[in-house]
Amino acid sequence: MKAPRVIAHPSRPQMARALADALAEALRRAIAARGVARIAVPGGETPREMLTRLGEAELDWPRVVVTLTDERLTPPGHPRANETMLAGSLLAGRARAARFVPLRGAGDGPDALEAARRALRERALPLDVAVLGMGADMHAASLFPGARGLEAALAPDAPPLCRIDPEGALEPRVTLSAPTLAAAPERHLVIAGADKRAALERALALDDPRAAPVLAVLGGAVVHYAD
Repeated sequence: MKAPRVIAHPSRPQMARALADALAEALRRAIAARGVARIAVPGGETPREMLTRLGEAELDWPRVVVTLTDERLTPPGHPRANETMLAGSLLAGRARAARFVPLRGAGDGPDALEAARRALRERALPLDVAVLGMGADMHAASLFPGARGLEAALAPDAPPLCRIDPEGALEPRVTLSAPTLAAAPERHLVIAGADKRAALERALALDDPRAAPVLAVLGGAVVHYAD
């Protein structure tokens, strides 16, 4: 695996500003090269400020396609849904003009999953940029160690979207598969706090994506860290 590049930022607000600027520039480059830019972004609290800042960037947002790295299978509008967080951060600003591709169809059955896969293939892939968070358990997106569905989502021939059932979670999830995320030529991992930095070091020492799924998307990525 190509080693990731780690950037230590002086503070979390400075990390949010720097990463938002870097992502805006990456999207501009993709639009200039291909006429469209495709980005997948995470849920959670750590990236919220960055996503809000990115959403206010001066970009040709109608040429940007936005999707999520993963989603909880909750009812629409549920406060735990990543889509709800995105609506109040990135898509609350200028980026509301972007084209958003959700990760779920109507319901959580096989037909809904296949419909979401079809929409991703037709509208949101291949990704130009993937932005990911990481948990202290070394998961990224919803690629959780030990979760039912992890092996299928890590497989080289995995479909773009996979169902994942993490042990002890309040709801099942869907996640972009490891090969779909790893194929993005520009990948950024956002972590905050000493526990996340320690988890990253543990993952790099393990060298096993089944135990530390973040490794499946980490090679050649840029890691942004702040205390």
